[in-house]
Amino acid sequence: MRRLQPSRKIVLAIASSFQNKKLSEVGSVVDLIRRSSSVGKLVVHLGFKAKYCHKIFVHKEIQQRCKEIFYEVADAHGILITEIGFDKDHAHIVADIGLKSIPEVAKLLKGTSAKFLLREFPLLKQQYFWGSGLWSPIVYFDSVGRNLEDISSYVRNQGLPRNTPSL
Repeated sequence: MRRLQPSRKIVLAIASSFQNKKLSEVGSVVDLIRRSSSVGKLVVHLGFKAKYCHKIFVHKEIQQRCKEIFYEVADAHGILITEIGFDKDHAHIVADIGLKSIPEVAKLLKGTSAKFLLREFPLLKQQYFWGSGLWSPIVYFDSVGRNLEDISSYVRNQGLPRNTPSL
């Protein structure tokens, strides 16, 4: 028996309707993003913890600069970040990573942010990290799937008092 496959024209028509749209603007079941060699999405929730659990993100200027660096790196590498949230000692990110692997994305975001944060805030290195890196080697990751709004809300509300239980 011959397997039915969707027509290439139908798939391309659906994909082209989502071209150049942000992830948050795409709300249907089909949620596809067109890239040069693929059609689809891979949305993940990433978590990075500061080494030794130092509470460096209580400083708003460090938090803000880290967020700016994450967005700059993501833009340069074709990663679409939809949410970033910080608690005292860790960062959460919701992003469509496209065709990149989770270790590759973690290396890009953690490596670049550590380099610039330690350079721009020398007190961080002197007070907390003495000669080691800023981030713990551990990376939390999870596929967002259809729970995008729940995960985005969780990430957005990091560091705020909780009225509801965490994930």
